[in-house]
Amino acid sequence: MVISLVWVGKTTAPYLASGIALYQQRLTKYGTVETVTVPDVKRAHLTFQQQKEAEGRLLLQKFAPGDFVVLLDERGTVYSSEEFSRFIENRIIIGTRKLVFVTGGPYGFSDAVYERADMLLSLSKMTFSHQMVRLLFIEQLYRAFTILRGEPYHHA
Repeated sequence: MVISLVWVGKTTAPYLASGIALYQQRLTKYGTVETVTVPDVKRAHLTFQQQKEAEGRLLLQKFAPGDFVVLLDERGTVYSSEEFSRFIENRIIIGTRKLVFVTGGPYGFSDAVYERADMLLSLSKMTFSHQMVRLLFIEQLYRAFTILRGEPYHHA
């Protein structure tokens, strides 16, 4: 199974980029995990809604018909780390070819992206910046694989 992490805009904070790179490297031993950056649409003449719609069109171009698309969204299902690892395991067992996790821009997702999504997943009831979510999520993805392999990274 290929896992694709799709996000809007570059990671500009060096400490976040460094952390993301660390977990990307660690994840290579578990399979193919790719990152796809969609350009953010920052234009002074656009409303927040117009910006979400423009970013949404770019995001939709990154999804293939068979992809299982999960939006990282505050209204989504909240899992513990163990529950998330079981979710990953179930997607592997089911035979999902490509599992796509999407982090939107600062204003969230367009209606069209919500309609395409197969699932919404929340990292917490708290709100994090869209760039911070990238690091938090990739660490949880790494943790999920270590749980599945019985490796000592996760101490529950």
